[in-house]
Amino acid sequence: MLTLASKLKREDGLKGSRTSATASDSTRRVSVRDRLLVKDEGYYQGGKFQFETEVPDAYNMVPPKVKCLTRIWHPNITETGEICLSLLREHSIDGTGWAPTRTLKDVVWGLNSLFTDLLNFDDPLNIEAAEHHLRDKEDFRNKVEDYMKRYAR
Repeated sequence: MLTLASKLKREDGLKGSRTSATASDSTRRVSVRDRLLVKDEGYYQGGKFQFETEVPDAYNMVPPKVKCLTRIWHPNITETGEICLSLLREHSIDGTGWAPTRTLKDVVWGLNSLFTDLLNFDDPLNIEAAEHHLRDKEDFRNKVEDYMKRYAR
């Protein structure tokens, strides 16, 4: 689970190889792709989900941008990879958003919690998946398993 954070730390010394900057664009980013393995619990156990993380120059003052590259059926991740996770929000109403004290390890733990804690759908990003889970948990599980067989192995 922590391979993403450790890989980002290793890449920190190699920014030049992962960074692109032009005269008109002074923003440099480090982009890393890695997989999160969901091990022992929940609907997504055994799944392998690939994420792309872009760490901007202004990091730690702004959060990294994270996208799920594996197609998934999830209330807080769209099928196109957008992620709803409070700590990735620069400004969060509930106070759990990004802060300069947060680390990439916090991001990895937050991503992991999306796969193990399916309890709070007050603000789902994928409304159809959230309603599906509330309406028919067994059918939801079947759809998750179908997506995992097709995309997350």
